[in-house]
Amino acid sequence: MEAITNKPFRKICKQYGADILITEFIASDALSRDIKDSIIKMDFEEMERPLGIQIFGNNAESLIKATQIAEKENPDFIDINWGCPVKKIAGKGCGSGIMNNIPKMIELTKAVVDASNIPVTVKTRLGYCEESKPIVEIAERLQDVGIQALSIHGRTRSQMYKGEADWTLISEVKNNQRMSIPIFGNGDIDSAEKAIEYKNKYGVDGILIGRATIGNPFIFLQTKELLEGKSPTIIPIAEKVKVCKYHLDQLIELRGEKNAILEMRKTYSGYFKGLSNFKPHRIKLVSSTDYKEIQNTFEDILELYSNN
Repeated sequence: MEAITNKPFRKICKQYGADILITEFIASDALSRDIKDSIIKMDFEEMERPLGIQIFGNNAESLIKATQIAEKENPDFIDINWGCPVKKIAGKGCGSGIMNNIPKMIELTKAVVDASNIPVTVKTRLGYCEESKPIVEIAERLQDVGIQALSIHGRTRSQMYKGEADWTLISEVKNNQRMSIPIFGNGDIDSAEKAIEYKNKYGVDGILIGRATIGNPFIFLQTKELLEGKSPTIIPIAEKVKVCKYHLDQLIELRGEKNAILEMRKTYSGYFKGLSNFKPHRIKLVSSTDYKEIQNTFEDILELYSNN
């Protein structure tokens, strides 16, 4: 969720009912070297709590230093990302690349836990490849070195985001008599209905929703409504346009107009998913570099689809 779970979007997600928020992942090497962009990623507001600062790396010294720096920002917990499958991360032994070396994964996790004065959590995957899915053993060992919660994406590193997430192994971890920490499931949750279905079916303590939130923070509200036995709200186009505008404006404050306009392009399909004949407007939104032109496109969308 790099360049997605920044402060503006986290605030929107919180307003729509997200229970726990986690920052974009931050390279421990960069944080320990006081790189400005990494420092900015740790900034959050009180209304975002409970919030975890997420770090990644493959070197004990930099992970420890990053943990100590992150703690000064007073988050509620530190989250270690042992799950990212992207080649430039995993190829360096970070993220899910560490799953090629489970002893090192446990060693580095213990180093962070021992260095931290606040809870440490982990997100990981089932294993590195289809031939090796040792998540049940990994979960036990991570618990033994002191993590306070574990989030599991139901794919291997080699799968990236292809195929179907295997929640049966996530359930096996949750039902393991040795496990006492909360277990959260992740993968393929693309609707409020599916979030409830999977939580009930696999018995996990909670659900992590990632890619499905891009341009769709409303999924948290809808999930909460289903939990309360209500019908999920159908979000009117006026509200979607309003939130999308706010998202862009807040991102401009954080990143500057040029960067914000570029970063917002990946969110428009989510905000306006399902609108018929939307392609011309989407092309305008993802190709424009002019703030005023984007605002005019929002107004056109509102006028044309106001009855949706």
